[in-house]
Amino acid sequence: MTDPDDSAADRRHDRLDRTPTGGPHNSLWGWTRARHPLRVAINYLAVWLIRVSPSLRVKNWLLRRLGATVESGVAIGLEATPDVFWPDLVTLETDAIVGYDATLLCHEFLQDEYRTGEVVIGERAMVGAGAVVLPGVEVGADATVAANSLVADDVPPETTVAGVPARPVDGGVGERRGQE
Repeated sequence: MTDPDDSAADRRHDRLDRTPTGGPHNSLWGWTRARHPLRVAINYLAVWLIRVSPSLRVKNWLLRRLGATVESGVAIGLEATPDVFWPDLVTLETDAIVGYDATLLCHEFLQDEYRTGEVVIGERAMVGAGAVVLPGVEVGADATVAANSLVADDVPPETTVAGVPARPVDGGVGERRGQE
């Protein structure tokens, strides 16, 4: 019997680009070969401004300058962190919300390789405070990620997930709509 959780993880992993790294150390030691240091420095400064600026317009403008896709009405909370190495792999669809201190990671440095993958936060989706979204994850339209969750698999539209790792919980958007 196939575990449905395995197929969700497989979809995310299938979307990741893998780059093997050689040498005596783990892949993070070779980060300068993965991304030019000047590019990372510029990204870091822009991401720092995105994190501390109270202006949603400034946050969205800066993120677009870094190559991210940021549609209209996107709200990024204070201290929220888009990926510093690959912000161009972030997509925030119309009216998406990324909460306070949430992190959108588009890369992961491992022992013998690094991986990159797009993170997509769907239309009207919400990522709660302190949540971490891993590379290659798609959060569907009208989905909700609870605060402090670790999102390692795709989140279907109109679904609420919570926990470490994040799993669907009762009372999601779709269930609430059925009660109206």
